[in-house]
Amino acid sequence: MLSCMRSALRVLVVDDHELTRLSLKLALQNQSNIELVGLASNGQEAVELVKHQHPDVIIIDLQMPVLDGLSASTQIKSFAPNIRIIAYSSVDDPQTEVMIQTAKIDAFCKKDVATHELVALVKELGQAAKNASA
Repeated sequence: MLSCMRSALRVLVVDDHELTRLSLKLALQNQSNIELVGLASNGQEAVELVKHQHPDVIIIDLQMPVLDGLSASTQIKSFAPNIRIIAYSSVDDPQTEVMIQTAKIDAFCKKDVATHELVALVKELGQAAKNASA
């Protein structure tokens, strides 16, 4: 039976470091069931891209100029609650841990995680997002 439902998980990457964005782009583009729908360099760009691209999952850095990842996540969840958000950070600050517990994110991932683990998390959360919007 054919379906009009899209099968690939739609992913948005948000990080102020170009090398990180490009590395994640390469890692995600090599996955057969993941469609990279955008790259943003700050939280404000992410909010705008979400409105137009409707990703299932967002990988977002916490510390960025213009609008940080936690603030952007709160804004995004206010109008798109089914999107799954992975906070992706190298910060090892106890205060960040407290903020994450109250933030509008679905998972936290350190930037030193193995690529295959991040991809597995994207797939897991993406499936949850698709099930929530079905």
